[in-house]
Amino acid sequence: MLRRPIESAQFTSIRYGERLDEIGARPSIGSVGDSYDNALAESVNALYKTELVRGPGRGPWKTIDDLELGTLSWVHWHNTERLHSYLGDVPPVEFEAAYDAISSGTPLVGITV
Repeated sequence: MLRRPIESAQFTSIRYGERLDEIGARPSIGSVGDSYDNALAESVNALYKTELVRGPGRGPWKTIDDLELGTLSWVHWHNTERLHSYLGDVPPVEFEAAYDAISSGTPLVGITV
């Protein structure tokens, strides 16, 4: 009789879940079939591809180094200059500065040495 081996991904998933239970942690993924698992990542990836990789006047990328440098520039631009409609059409850097100016001055994350 031939036995079908457990697929590696299935075993990994089971073991991963067991380990999280052991340490009392919850996975940072949604339930099976949840279409919102990677919505933010997919949105940023789509912007990256549209605005940099396949954007007008871009490419063809001659080397991986060219694409990596372009990616670094795009990430910096995306976080410091690009207007984000979700943030009231201001770049994240300006939004954070405005938030800091109106907040109590208490750091969001305390760092102890």
